[in-house]
Amino acid sequence: MNVILHDYWRSSAAYRLRIALAHLGLPHESHAVDLLTAEHRGSENIARNPQGLVPTLEIDGLTLTQSLAIIEYLDETRQAGFLPGDAAGRARVRALAYAVAMEIHPVCNLRVARHAAEVSGGAITMEDWMRHFIGSGLAAVERMLDHPRTGPFCHGDQLSMADLCLVPQIYNAERWGVDLSGMPHIQAVTAALQELPAVAAAHPDRWQPT
Repeated sequence: MNVILHDYWRSSAAYRLRIALAHLGLPHESHAVDLLTAEHRGSENIARNPQGLVPTLEIDGLTLTQSLAIIEYLDETRQAGFLPGDAAGRARVRALAYAVAMEIHPVCNLRVARHAAEVSGGAITMEDWMRHFIGSGLAAVERMLDHPRTGPFCHGDQLSMADLCLVPQIYNAERWGVDLSGMPHIQAVTAALQELPAVAAAHPDRWQPT
């Protein structure tokens, strides 16, 4: 069965999976789900993803949702090394990944930011919302990276689930003009990650609609 990724080019969650699949060398078909036209809320997408979200990955005869759950599935079935072999390392990598995926990402989802701007009557702009929450969230991640087990990447020299989450969030930070100059650990890790072919291959600029 072909591997099929249902994604949107700017979706942070889908971006994580594009990196993971590229790192594993898993060829896949990419089926776009246009968030701007609300295609994700249509019956076809909801049939495969009951939350009406992206990404969805069809693999091994399964239809999987939620990017972190999919990353852990790939780790367990493909020996990807996205989670360390020791319990303490796994806890640290999960904490870093969750700090992005469960703290920054949900608040900075476009639908949340748009709603905040609308209900505030324009007193809150999307730009201000994004810069505030992405900036404060990444400042916390920066403190977490001030740790002996931080290496070239978030955890040593192995691409981990934490890195898969960090890369798309930095893309969003740069997109919204978040100042990263006071975050040397994040800057160093990001620079190392951007040298990886799998990270370069997954960049939204390579996947945006023509």
